[in-house]
Amino acid sequence: MTSLPQPSFSRRSFLGAGSAAAVLVAGGATAGSLFGASPATAATGPKPALNPIVSQRADPWLMKHTDNQYYFTGSVPEYDRIIVRSASTISGLGSAAESVVWKRPASGTMGGHIWAPELHHFDGKWHIYFAAGDSNDVFRVRIYMISTASADPATAVWEAPVRVFTHEDTFSLDATTFEHNGTRYLVWAQSDAGVNSSLFIASMATPSTLSSTPVRIAVPTLDWETRGFRVNEGPAVIKRSGRIFLTFSASATDANYCMGLLTANADADLLDAASWTKTPTPVFITSEGSKQYGPGHNSFTVDEAGNDVLVYHARSYRNITGDPLYDPNRHARVQRLYWNPDGTPQFGVPVGDGPLPYRWQSAETPAVFLTHDGTTVTASAAPALAASQFRILPGYAKKNSVLIEPILTKGHYFRIDGNALVIASTAGASSAFLQRKGLSDSAAASFESVDVPGSYLCLNQGILTVSKVAAGQKAAATFILAS
Repeated sequence: MTSLPQPSFSRRSFLGAGSAAAVLVAGGATAGSLFGASPATAATGPKPALNPIVSQRADPWLMKHTDNQYYFTGSVPEYDRIIVRSASTISGLGSAAESVVWKRPASGTMGGHIWAPELHHFDGKWHIYFAAGDSNDVFRVRIYMISTASADPATAVWEAPVRVFTHEDTFSLDATTFEHNGTRYLVWAQSDAGVNSSLFIASMATPSTLSSTPVRIAVPTLDWETRGFRVNEGPAVIKRSGRIFLTFSASATDANYCMGLLTANADADLLDAASWTKTPTPVFITSEGSKQYGPGHNSFTVDEAGNDVLVYHARSYRNITGDPLYDPNRHARVQRLYWNPDGTPQFGVPVGDGPLPYRWQSAETPAVFLTHDGTTVTASAAPALAASQFRILPGYAKKNSVLIEPILTKGHYFRIDGNALVIASTAGASSAFLQRKGLSDSAAASFESVDVPGSYLCLNQGILTVSKVAAGQKAAATFILAS
């Protein structure tokens, strides 16, 4: 797809931007089907997900329904229609057929920009919330909804759109809905005094009407929320450990775009602004190491095994020609969502293009993970998440060889340098390994050097080396590839 023509004004000058939202009760922490079968085993089970999962689909909304199908929607670069695709696995969404379930009219109300559709199922029907401008003012954006009682949202006949009225008739978008303790809520972004958009919440009487006075729960005031534009938008909800976590996106839609976090206790009055606490620093930002820029506009889902999954869009380059709003390459991406010991979400960094990375646990000491400082690989019981994620890629040597790439050093790999194992580009030395069944555990993996046959990646006094493996060292040369 090509980019749209550039307008003579900025979307942000009209107080807002398009983002999506989600709600999820968090799942378990079992081995993840998002990653498919372990590369150390036979090629069985789901195909592992590759980022991006759907190209040129911003503001991604992804949900797993009770029929065990995954349903996906998002903004298209033309901002003219609402699409839905489905698959039995997350990895299958990229090649799934895409249905157009609604197109904007040629003129009049809703004939302008169509942004950030979200697909929900409750009260026995499917509902898509979306934002739409008018044909004579594409940035006169308001919140609308379409519904259907059909079983399959991709083939359904949808009812006519209805307006979702908020407290003021001003720029409003990014509506999401969630249920908590028997009450359904709507959260959305709307223009506000002195800022482009703030976040509001209200309870709901019906899928399209509010039952309480809207309450503002977040205003962009911090440096990372006000770069380019003063924006809080795209709320997304996940519940865990007696708390409600509400992510949102902030700043301009270029590389400054990032995610913040609001938290409320599950027993709090969610319609009281004092119940919500904003984390003072962003939780998900641009990463030069993984070459991912402007991550945000997220939703949440679970993989086939019930593990929590973060869904978001990002670009794979920093520099944009023209208005970022009309750059089409905000691709939909996924990665595993982790949790800190205190029960708060741990986002890490956007992991980058290609197969999803693993965390490598030592079979000799399962409490430790491999980690790195950009050059040397060591073992740690409490490494930073991003520094302990490694991608396995097809190798350049003999059949079935692999490269091992830390996500924070894109284009640099595990490489043999003399007797040492370093992280460097492939030029001038060996980076190819053969992935074998684990020397001490056939369900795990061991990695033999292509250039030095019989030598394996092996932990030696907490440092990863390449060496011959004696009988008593097999566990030190065996790694559990954990999602």
